[in-house]
Parts: sequence; C-alpha cells; structure tokens
Amino acid sequence: MYTSLLRRKTAGEALFDAVNTFGMLLVCFVTIYPIWYVLVNAFNEGQDAMRGGIYWWPRVVSLDNFQAVFNNPGIMLAMGVTVAKTVIGTPAHVFFTAMVAYAFSRRELVGRKIYMLLGTITMFFNGGLIPFYLLIRDLHMLDNFLVYIIPAMFNFFDLIIFLAFFREIPAGLEEAARIDGANDFSIFVRVVIPVSMPVIATIALFHGVYQWNDYFTGMIYINNMDLQPIQTYLYRVIAQSSSNIMMAAMPGGITKSVTSQSIKLATMVVTTLPIVLVYPFLQKYFVKGMMIGSIKG
Repeated sequence: MYTSLLRRKTAGEALFDAVNTFGMLLVCFVTIYPIWYVLVNAFNEGQDAMRGGIYWWPRVVSLDNFQAVFNNPGIMLAMGVTVAKTVIGTPAHVFFTAMVAYAFSRRELVGRKIYMLLGTITMFFNGGLIPFYLLIRDLHMLDNFLVYIIPAMFNFFDLIIFLAFFREIPAGLEEAARIDGANDFSIFVRVVIPVSMPVIATIALFHGVYQWNDYFTGMIYINNMDLQPIQTYLYRVIAQSSSNIMMAAMPGGITKSVTSQSIKLATMVVTTLPIVLVYPFLQKYFVKGMMIGSIKG
C-alpha cells in the first residue's frame, strides 16, 4: 500500500512538472514571438509584407528596409542623440548616485536619518509634470541636451541599492586607506569604486536601458528635431502615421520595395539591438548586484 501511494505521488509530481514546463514554454512563446514577428517582417520586402501571411520566416528576404533606415538622415541623427545621451548620462548617473550613497553610508553624517526620510518620501510623491516643466524652463534646459543628463543624475531607489552594497564593504579597507593619508573622496574613488563593480554594473544596466528607451523627455522638453532621440522620433512617426517622414531622403529604387510600416519595423530592430547586445556582457554583474542584501549573517 505504501508503494502504491508512493507511485501515485510520483505520478502526481510528474504531472505537475509537465504542467509547469508547459506553462513556462507558453510564457516564453508569448514573450518571444512578438519580437520574432517584428524581426521577420523587418527582413521581408515591404510591398510583399503588405499581403500578410508572414508569421515564422521572411517570404522575400530583403535588406531594403534597413538600407532605407540608414539612408534617412533624420533617423541617424536621432540615433546619434540617443547614443550620446546614453554614453554620457549613464556614467554621470552612476558616479553621482554612488557618491551620494557613499556619503549616506557614513554613520557620522549629520542628519542622515532625516535625509533618508525625505528621500523615501520622494519615491512616492512628487510635484507633478507642470511644476517640473516650469523648473526645467527656469533652468534654461528646454531644447537643451543637458535636459537628458542633469535631471537624471540622481535616483533615490538606486541610492538604496548602492547603500546596501556599501554597508557590506569591510571597514578595514577604508581604515587602511585613511592611515595612508587618503581623504574621503580618494577613498571613494580608489577603494570603494573598484570593489563595487557588481552594483555599478547593475545600476549602469538599469539606467542605460532607461536612457536608451526614454522617449518622454524628448517629447515634453525638446522641440528641436535635431535634439530628439530615436525613441521620440519613432514615437512621433508611429503616432502621426506619417509615411512622408519615414521615406524622406531615400533613393528612388528603394521606395519601390519598402513601405512606412516595414521601415517602422526595421527602425524598431535597429533601436532595440544595441541594448540587447550589451546585456550578456553585464549579466554576471547584474545577477550579483540583484543579490545585494538578500542574505544576512
């Protein structure tokens, strides 16, 4: 009888494992297939794609859509703005937030608990879009590239992640540096930063993805088309359904084989690919960073 119950339990576990595996495969399919669909249609000839029926593989393989994207000066200029604000904004955010977090980690900081309370409140409440717009205007950052950098240099949630890591750094490292004559800033740059690569890579990935995908800042605070990032450019094109913008400055031979829809899909691929390629290089640091503070003792 015991053996029979054991067999039933084993069969039930096998059924549970099968259902669990099927559920995970279904979630993976629902997550990945839309990306695959965009990729397949981006590599298919635009005019042929209008007939429909393309679900798994390109029916007429063509690179004209991507050629049209790279030949469009507006798209390439917007891509340059996105790359610039990501490359400049991410290190600036990481360094400034880490520096503030290091100050918060010092127990001798006067008013530390009050600062933590005030910072925590800002995570749940803010003044709203209109007061922030007026602030940006008064700081003369409308239609200014710095609007992508300065307001995003600090985030209190990222400070908490940094703070949890800094508290785990052995105090002996800082004491040894202080005996050698290093001041607080030297300790931060020469001791704390080098041993904090896991959390730095994690925050850099978080903020880098934010900077790359951010379209709202360019839509609200930038009217100059030369300063709009690629995500804002793509948002305006899709929202306006304007084929004229997408097909501007294209060679005549290309316009015969592409459509506004096919170029939109190709643009999505071009804008998504760089940030996807960066992730594998930061994954090991990302996993370590996410474990920060999870185990005590």
